[in-house]
Amino acid sequence: MVYDVIIIGLGASGVSAAIYAKRSGLNVCVINLSTPGGIISESSIVENYPGITSISGTDLAYQFFEHFNSLDVPLYNEEVIDIIDGDTKKVVTTNNSYEAKNVIICSGRKPKKLGLELENRYIGNGISYCAVCDGNLYKNKITCVIGGGNSALESVLYLSNICEYVYLLVRKDKTVADESLVKEAKSKDNIKIMYETEIKKLIINDSKIVGVKTNKEDLKVDGIFVNIGYEPSIGILKSLNIEMDNNYIIVDKNMETNIKGIFACGDIIKKDLYQLVTAVSDGAIAANYISKKIRNGNKN
Repeated sequence: MVYDVIIIGLGASGVSAAIYAKRSGLNVCVINLSTPGGIISESSIVENYPGITSISGTDLAYQFFEHFNSLDVPLYNEEVIDIIDGDTKKVVTTNNSYEAKNVIICSGRKPKKLGLELENRYIGNGISYCAVCDGNLYKNKITCVIGGGNSALESVLYLSNICEYVYLLVRKDKTVADESLVKEAKSKDNIKIMYETEIKKLIINDSKIVGVKTNKEDLKVDGIFVNIGYEPSIGILKSLNIEMDNNYIIVDKNMETNIKGIFACGDIIKKDLYQLVTAVSDGAIAANYISKKIRNGNKN
């Protein structure tokens, strides 16, 4: 089968693209291996999405997925490893390959790592990139959060309700987070903000993380939560000569890349504002343009 469009990823932009593609009568499928909802599922609270005053990221991601399921769009839970260009595009997964006239890449971003020795070994066993996902594993324990932005402050506040004590390690001499978040963190007795502080080494005992060495002092911690930003997930683009800017895909006003029939949306593209509402808009724009193009006999 050759689909009209294959959507890679089921975050906000992928769900939006699927909604608009299906409602336009396109033959569409989605390939996604990660958690539905993308990184929105890692947010403790979402308060900037129109029509919803306040909702947890996990609940909103679930609502996205429920809406997607109501569309009766085929979903393949597989890992995409390559995209091959041609008159018909081929999306290759670890298990299969799928063909389509158009492809919309909505693979999003992934958390940046600290680059520490042994970091990869202890991911999921002392090191996490999502406080909402893994915070309960550290109930009544001591943790530290690395970062100085809103996501780091949100993680610290979330963990303060679970953990005995939480350190916030900020590399610079100040945070770049909203002042309201900083003020709330400073009001908590079990949060300590440490400026100009960087982790230099993990302290391991009996194959477990028991602390960290910083440029200032050693800290006893049971878990480390990393919130130092994100980078685009571009591993699936190895066979495509897509134009990029600092590893973000460049697209035109229709979300189309320099390769005809290959589109990109959401956090993987170069743009000024990385927000839920812009991701949803990206997906709608791409799907709507593809629908018009197919109706006009691919003359757009």
